[in-house]
Amino acid sequence: MFRKVSLLIVGMMVGAFGVSFMSQSNFVSNGQAEAASPNTYRQLHLFGDVFERIRSDYVEEPKDKELIEAAINGMLTSLDPHSSYLSPKTFRDMQVQTRGEFGGLGIEVTLDKKSGLVKVVSPIADTPADKAGVLAGDLISHLDGKAIRGLALNEAVEQMRGKVKTPLELTIVREGAKKPVKITVVRDIIKIRSVRGRVEDDVAYIRITQFNEQTVDGVKAEIERQSKEIGSKLKGFVLDVRNNPGGLLDQSIAVSDVFLDKGEIVSTRGRHADETQRFNARSGDLTKGKPVIVIINGGSASASEIVSGALQDHRRATVIGSRSFGKGSVQTIIPLGANGAVRLTTARYYTPSGRSIQAKGVSPDIIVDQPLPEELKGLDVNRSEASLPRHLQNGVEKEEEKGSSAYFPRDRKDDKQLDYALDLLRGKEKHAMFPPDPSNGVPN
Repeated sequence: MFRKVSLLIVGMMVGAFGVSFMSQSNFVSNGQAEAASPNTYRQLHLFGDVFERIRSDYVEEPKDKELIEAAINGMLTSLDPHSSYLSPKTFRDMQVQTRGEFGGLGIEVTLDKKSGLVKVVSPIADTPADKAGVLAGDLISHLDGKAIRGLALNEAVEQMRGKVKTPLELTIVREGAKKPVKITVVRDIIKIRSVRGRVEDDVAYIRITQFNEQTVDGVKAEIERQSKEIGSKLKGFVLDVRNNPGGLLDQSIAVSDVFLDKGEIVSTRGRHADETQRFNARSGDLTKGKPVIVIINGGSASASEIVSGALQDHRRATVIGSRSFGKGSVQTIIPLGANGAVRLTTARYYTPSGRSIQAKGVSPDIIVDQPLPEELKGLDVNRSEASLPRHLQNGVEKEEEKGSSAYFPRDRKDDKQLDYALDLLRGKEKHAMFPPDPSNGVPN
């Protein structure tokens, strides 16, 4: 009987390896599966026939291992954008990332099935790709002048890897741009400092760029440090998860728990009823009930949506900004011994009030648009799970294919969403901190 690890995932991380994943817990497969029908076996014979024809007649002698891996990956990627095969090396290297340090470009990517190109989900803050000007939504067509259209995602990511301090020229197709953009990124050791914070006069500001093993400790440290520095004049906290592509599920639960005193944080529901899991907050709000504002945008996905959805449902925080990405499914990494692993979508997750954000996203309590700079006006910077081909259907909630802006200003003086959050905490805005709850209540 094999061990499985449940994950939440947006895409692949281009580092010295290549995968971003969110670990939940270990559990043993229940072994439930329907018996294969005679037609299934006939289809497997068809596969064998095609496999043998390729081996005997293809213009060049193919490698059996590569054919099998490509077939497995094709089968998985046909299901949804987040299922795939992980080669032994990719699987080994993937496990390093949660420690928060790796080598590479610093971008989260997926495969755009419509164009056949690699699509940037989000550049990671303060990494080489981010500093070089790579944007969420960019389509990468060439690496050092070589076309990558038609490559499997793993193959394209492998080509992006390389020695630290070596340059890589990305040719980018950017929607709205008249011609491809060429950006040179110098590979480096990527140290993910997942939590950053600073005092904004009488408000504590905490930004989470990714959920890794260091995140909840970083959040707790910032709350303690800034609360002590600001003292009695502390108005509240701003939790910024804009352009946060996700991370470890247990960390998103722990971060939510920091601000909650009781109640459900998230539940996951799979194909079988006995696979449902619920995660609840423990007693003790570290912020001592101070007002909290969460800022989200079209680049906020997966684990960041769990946090914003939980705090919103419990009316513990006011969520502002623009609609989040809408990544509401759970992936499971199934190790295959020496043959790598399978990453398979196995469940959807739900907010405390029972909402599925899959292909819908978290809607802010107060919509605050972030103005685009002149060079980005006219370009499509909107992001949404619902726009991905073969995305998992929501089934209940209305899907939001258009998505919302994933633009995050580099200069603090241009950050209108943060300015609004600070004004709201200081009572300068007329909106109520907690607008009427559109749900039918939250379980406690």
